[in-house]
Amino acid sequence: MSAEFAAPKGVPDYFPPASADFLAVRNALTDAAHRAGYGHIELPIFEDTALFARGVGESTDVVSKEMYTFADRGGRSVTLRPEGTAGVMRAVIQHGLDRGQLPVKVCYAGPFFRYERPQAGRYRQLQQVGVEAIGVDDPALDAEVIAVADEGYRRLGLSGYRLELTSLGDDTCRPRYREALQEFLLGLDLDEATRERARINPLRVLDDKRPEIKEATATAPLMIDYLSDSAGEHFAQVRRHLDRLGVPYELNPRLVRGLDYYTKTTFEFVHDGLGAQSGIGGGGRYDGLMAAIGGKQELSGIGFGIGVDRTVLALAAENVSVAGEGRVQVFGVPLGAAAKDELVALAGRLREHGVSVDLAYGDRGLKGAMKAADRSGARLALVLGENELADGTIEIKDLADGQQTKVALDGIVAEVRARLNLG
Repeated sequence: MSAEFAAPKGVPDYFPPASADFLAVRNALTDAAHRAGYGHIELPIFEDTALFARGVGESTDVVSKEMYTFADRGGRSVTLRPEGTAGVMRAVIQHGLDRGQLPVKVCYAGPFFRYERPQAGRYRQLQQVGVEAIGVDDPALDAEVIAVADEGYRRLGLSGYRLELTSLGDDTCRPRYREALQEFLLGLDLDEATRERARINPLRVLDDKRPEIKEATATAPLMIDYLSDSAGEHFAQVRRHLDRLGVPYELNPRLVRGLDYYTKTTFEFVHDGLGAQSGIGGGGRYDGLMAAIGGKQELSGIGFGIGVDRTVLALAAENVSVAGEGRVQVFGVPLGAAAKDELVALAGRLREHGVSVDLAYGDRGLKGAMKAADRSGARLALVLGENELADGTIEIKDLADGQQTKVALDGIVAEVRARLNLG
């Protein structure tokens, strides 16, 4: 009796040819960050559980309900990373990056893990690209971080998204707002679990997606109305820089992110083509995170996490294909053993010149090999048989329009590069 295996529930596979879209999205988002001076950082897949409990917040759904936590063989409690910011801040503290040039600007990409009910765009292993800028509290830096995310989306050709923006205030105004919000919430007819959340962290109640809670909190006090003069001026400067950068946004005073460490500038990119899971990325400033996880300094930071999975879905909703990297450009069709020897060597030369090449392996006939060429998604097919070898030519076929021409075999590298606009 044979065992049948499948990927764990809520964990998507990406494989060719669809994986080319995934790769293109991830690379476009990281490239936008690199152009703005964000260097790569590679983070552990799992960390000490206490890092996330203290950094993300024990009252959040992420920590209380969604983390993959287990004891390792040494009896230590470790957790598969549910987000990237706490890990980056831990690395900054551990390796003394905060004692060097500020801000520390880093970019990362990879899988993150949350035990959620799987649905379209909501996975237990989610893929994200993130950036963090740590050590400088400057509204211009906030605007830069937001603009980096916006540039990544625009370069992908995504258009049907909007940026929602607000401020969650600072230590000078949050206590007064917390008191007002808590008084409002505890005056409602809430279930006991929600009342307890209102006592511990009332802002989390505004993040509750249940329709009855959203209706009950529709007239709740808003943080934007309690901003101190300094927090209000900070937010005004962020908006002014975004205007100068040409990044459009909508003010959403009810915007609440799902993590406890956010302060001041807070934002989310939303795409309505995704239904309930409409958020495709977001982030904000986190002024108290370093102190919360044991740093000797209290340096502020600003960052974002963009969902690669959801961005892929958003592009599909707009019928936009971004596949390119990882896709075959040229497909070789050898007819006979001598032709295969020649095409194997030619494929190597083309790859050295920056061309992506695949071959019809397995000694297929012409019909079967051309079907494989069509399925590969290649732009060009190179067909080589005994007759072509005899006269030193090779047939090149444009798979888009079907036109075929013979060219000299010794000039095929230059011909292919010219047709692919590679210079």
